[in-house]
Amino acid sequence: MKIIGIGDNVVDYYQDRGEIYPGGNALNIAVLCKKYGVEQSSYIGVIGNDIAAEHIVNSLKAEGVDISRIRKAYGPNGESVISLNENNDRTFVGSNNGGVQGLIKLNFDENDLNYISTHDLMHTSLYSHIEQDLHKLSKKISISFDFSSRHEETYLKEVCPYLNYGFFSGSELNDSQCIELMHYAKNLGTKIIGVTRGEKGALFLVDDQVYKQPIVEAKVIDTLGAGDSFISMFLVHYHQHHNVTEALNKAAIAAAKNCESYGAFGYGLSKKPNLSKDLV
Repeated sequence: MKIIGIGDNVVDYYQDRGEIYPGGNALNIAVLCKKYGVEQSSYIGVIGNDIAAEHIVNSLKAEGVDISRIRKAYGPNGESVISLNENNDRTFVGSNNGGVQGLIKLNFDENDLNYISTHDLMHTSLYSHIEQDLHKLSKKISISFDFSSRHEETYLKEVCPYLNYGFFSGSELNDSQCIELMHYAKNLGTKIIGVTRGEKGALFLVDDQVYKQPIVEAKVIDTLGAGDSFISMFLVHYHQHHNVTEALNKAAIAAAKNCESYGAFGYGLSKKPNLSKDLV
C-alpha cells in the first residue's frame, strides 16, 4: 500500500514542556501510516523557512516519508499552542493561523497529479483548504478526508461526493446523531464513514452496517494524536484486509498506545517560549 498525505502541517508548542512537536492531520497520517507498515508514504504541503519547518523536514526524513514534492516558502511555519486542561487533556489555546500555509495555496500541476496517482490512497483534511481540488484529485486517486467537528450540510455537499473515507470528531454527539450524520454523508457519496468520540469510542458505517468500537485502556500522558493514530491504523488495515471489526480493534489499540507518549509521533524539540509571543 502506498499512501500520501496532502495539506496541513504544524508544530505543536507544548507550553508546559517548552517543546515543539511536528504535527498536523495530513502530515500525521502520512507518518503514522508509515509506522504501521505501508510500503511507501509521502507528503505534500507548504512549510516555512524557520526552525519549526526545519524540524518538520528532519522528522519526516527520519520516518522515511517521501517529501520530494514539498513546497517551501519564506515565512513562519504553522504553529499551534497546546496546554493541559484540568483533566490533563491536551487542548488548543492558540495558533499563528497556519503561518505561510494561510497565505499560499497548494496548486497541483500535471506532474503533481501524476505523482499523486502513483499512490493507492491520499489523505487530507478541512485544514488543508483543497476542497476545490477534490473533484480533480478524485479522478486520480481514492481520497480519505478528516472533517474534524465540521458537519454543516453545505460543507458536506461540497466534499462528500468525492470521498472513499470520511472521518468526523463527534464527542458532543449521541449515538443517534452520529448514525444520522454517517448516513447523510453516505447518501452524498462517501463510501466509509467513521465518527471518533474520545472516551466514548467510535462509530463506523460500512456497507449500511453500523459498527461500534470501544476504547482500549491506556496509561494516558498525552491525548494529542490519538485520533490520527486511530484513522491511520484503520486505513492501513482495512485497505489491506477489508475486515472492519479487525481494523477497528487494531485502530483502538494504536490510539491507546499513542496516548502513552508525547506528541503525535514524538520528536520533541526545546523552544524558547518568547518565540510564540505572536500566536493568538
